[in-house]
Amino acid sequence: MAVVELRDRDALARFLRARPAVHAYELGDLDDFFWPHTRWLGWQPNGNVEQVALLYDEPEPPVLLAFADGTGDGMHKLLRSIVDELPPRLYAHLSPGLLPALAPEREPSSPPASHLKLGLVEPDALDLFDVADCVSLSPADLAEVERFYERAYPGTWFQPRMLETGRYVGIRRGDDLACIAGVHVWSQEWRVACLGNVATVPSARGEGLATAACARLCRVLLGDGIDVISLNVRADNTAAIRAYQKLGFAHAADYLEVMLTAPHGSERPS
Repeated sequence: MAVVELRDRDALARFLRARPAVHAYELGDLDDFFWPHTRWLGWQPNGNVEQVALLYDEPEPPVLLAFADGTGDGMHKLLRSIVDELPPRLYAHLSPGLLPALAPEREPSSPPASHLKLGLVEPDALDLFDVADCVSLSPADLAEVERFYERAYPGTWFQPRMLETGRYVGIRRGDDLACIAGVHVWSQEWRVACLGNVATVPSARGEGLATAACARLCRVLLGDGIDVISLNVRADNTAAIRAYQKLGFAHAADYLEVMLTAPHGSERPS
């Protein structure tokens, strides 16, 4: 079956909505805010999407999202079909078992990290948390937000333009931000959001600030008409997983995150 570049957003949404918590990032990337940075490669026999891999080019390096349905054979074949079209260096989110599909053309430059995808399934649990100290953050707060992440979460993937969504929540202690919960993806049109950039300064950890900020943010998102709220978390971050479970999130899928590079001398133009 020939690989095609997919640009029909409604057809993609029908496919992705079959497992919305797993494909939440891709659903959000259908939004005009993200769409120009996306490339969708897959199979679409008879107008129905059967497999799709997303290449998102805004960060450096680009990000590949490829999540298998069923046995994973279909996605494995798709990745083998497109590996020569991928950039020499990329950060991949892959279902377990798919990494060999990209070898030897792309090799891990560090060990893969196991992650979980969680989806909000019990929104009533959000009402159990006190969110009185939470405040909304905007582009006007950018300098303060960047200083916060330098202290609380160095190296986090934070795109300043995401503050334009108005879906970042903070908690201050005195004049300084002590905690932030934000989004990596947000789309009212496609009714989806992914939490991200959740962090607390070291001196305020253990006080439940991140849980409260996430609870407030999720309430705002539900008020937007969002019906898919998802997030990614490292599988070994048991404290965060427990906190998200208290907020009403449940396991949706396992996956790996890994940096991949083309072996020296085998780079192809992207």
